[in-house]
Amino acid sequence: MGTVVRQAMILAAGRGERLRPLSDYVPKPLLEVAGRPLLYHHLERFAGLGLERVVINIGHLGGQIRAHIGRRCMGLDILYSDERDGRLETGGAIVRARDLLGDAPFLLANGDICSDFDWTALTAADATETLVLVPNPEHHPQGDFAVAGGRVERPQAGQAAYTYSGMARLSGAWFAGRPAAPAPLGPWLREWAAAGRLAACLHQGLWFDVGTVARWRLARRACGGRHGL
Repeated sequence: MGTVVRQAMILAAGRGERLRPLSDYVPKPLLEVAGRPLLYHHLERFAGLGLERVVINIGHLGGQIRAHIGRRCMGLDILYSDERDGRLETGGAIVRARDLLGDAPFLLANGDICSDFDWTALTAADATETLVLVPNPEHHPQGDFAVAGGRVERPQAGQAAYTYSGMARLSGAWFAGRPAAPAPLGPWLREWAAAGRLAACLHQGLWFDVGTVARWRLARRACGGRHGL
């Protein structure tokens, strides 16, 4: 029997170099799409799932995030993993946050994406650790992972590949023993995929990686007045 997910983590510490000059003044998770900051869309989704708490790692202009969100938002307890003394990248950030996450499963979302993905199936007790994949966007045509038998695997020659969306269900226990140092998450995901440990969930709906000014503007045009992201 698995474990019902009660918590999530949002990766929100990035500098957003490709979003400058916007990110010189506003942390990228607070950029607005569909009339609200990206972070609020994530928190609204997680609150709707009945989660109890969300861990947010903060770095560049992290004080603005704390001021906007506070310690309680939409019925969620908000905890902060502070990286303003030195950014740890996506993998190292989760390792540091294990003091807050423990060994339990959690939902993971990059703070600079927006999507209409329905997380419900990933919170159930019978769900397993899962990567949410999307069709390859123009800026990442080669993709990251293939899917076979409902599992994520490293793509082989001629095999269709998909892009990791920045959304996942992972287990805090998997990060035990990892170095408390800057490290990207990608190599660990590839390691777990090669070992057959990750289920695949292919999302065909709305998804934007708001990593550049051009893609931020594209997301704003595409979403328009849609607040139910």
